[in-house]
Amino acid sequence: MPAGGGEQSAAVLAVEEPFVDVVDPAPALIVRHRPPVAFGLYWAHLFALFGLGASNVLLGLTVLATPFSGQLRGLGRRAVRPLLGAVGLYVALLGVSILASFDPARSARGLSEIFSLCTLLLGLVLLRDERTVRAVVDAVVLLATFEALVGLVQLVAAGGPDLDHRIQGTMSHYMTFSGVLMIADLVLLGRLLAGGRAGGWRTDWRLWALVPINAALIATLTRSAWVGLAAGVVALLLLGRLRLLLWWVPVALLALLLLPSSVLERAATIVDPNDLTNADRISMAQAGWAMIRERPLVGQGPDMVEVRYPLYRMPHAWRQSVPHLHDAFLEVAAERGVPALLALLLLLGLPAARALAAYRREGGRSGPRADLWLGVVGALVAFAVAALFEDNWGDVEVQRLVLVLLAIPYGLIDTNDRDLPIAPQATA
Repeated sequence: MPAGGGEQSAAVLAVEEPFVDVVDPAPALIVRHRPPVAFGLYWAHLFALFGLGASNVLLGLTVLATPFSGQLRGLGRRAVRPLLGAVGLYVALLGVSILASFDPARSARGLSEIFSLCTLLLGLVLLRDERTVRAVVDAVVLLATFEALVGLVQLVAAGGPDLDHRIQGTMSHYMTFSGVLMIADLVLLGRLLAGGRAGGWRTDWRLWALVPINAALIATLTRSAWVGLAAGVVALLLLGRLRLLLWWVPVALLALLLLPSSVLERAATIVDPNDLTNADRISMAQAGWAMIRERPLVGQGPDMVEVRYPLYRMPHAWRQSVPHLHDAFLEVAAERGVPALLALLLLLGLPAARALAAYRREGGRSGPRADLWLGVVGALVAFAVAALFEDNWGDVEVQRLVLVLLAIPYGLIDTNDRDLPIAPQATA
């Protein structure tokens, strides 16, 4: 081996992986490489979701800056290709549904979703080691914490949880607000279940964020987010500490005794078939299935459910018109057809399966990155269950956070990714 070979190898690694620490074996010096500007913009577009316009501007700047980051080759690595195939299929079917729409000009608005999908694609490029992954997770936690604190101020001003005055933070709607809180909540609960940092609550500021986030999430009175949260918690307990399930029921019952009556009354309606909104959602589902049966392959067209709903509305339905079907999966199938729904399920399922496999391969809850794997799986389960009762995929802010979650399992390089060097472990 020629002299200086070690230095040359380190230089090559520095070019290929600018986010990692490169060790020069001669002077035993660690050279830290700063993330590119594109990563800073990407981080900022997530935190700036409290103002969607600002987030969109920052996402656009990230798109422009990423080609200069030197990381684009990572988008073609073998591990990512199945997910890229799912994205390509999803976008292609979006185009087909627009062309086949009853009103192609109106449905063309759906093309804006391609811009939002850049959050996933850029994440696959810019998230290339544990340090950058943990940085974007922190952006999500900071966003949710800020929103929760704003929501709690609104709660105090309203005099408590009130269906007529729902808290929503800086978001445009309380459903969007609750969806953002729910995702961050599960990410943090995954960290908590994995043990957090040494010292627990005393030294890990992220875990303290659970207090305002959960308080605000309960105060939103949003049932779909509550059900999603419960599903995500059960998934985490099944993966992390199965024996804690024995304590889940009594703890939940104790919490119910401490909650305000308005929250308890709202929770009781979740399983009440006579509840007006529950009955209306059943009517929406019936109308949605009728739309799918009529055009199972291409759907009614993006943004056409609201227009065509009166044609399929059940006679006993409460509302004459609806903006969407309050079911993200049913909405996609009705708008774009069953193949598009299958593409969406593939898009959500591939990263979840990768995260679950990595969690088990690294030793489960005792693994060095167990908190990240648990957070991704728990949050995706919560999102999918909540999606059965709300069109949360159609909420840009919520969708953008989900897209980041989908990128994370591919940013944590492991021994299965032979075409890239393995990034060293980093602590948060």
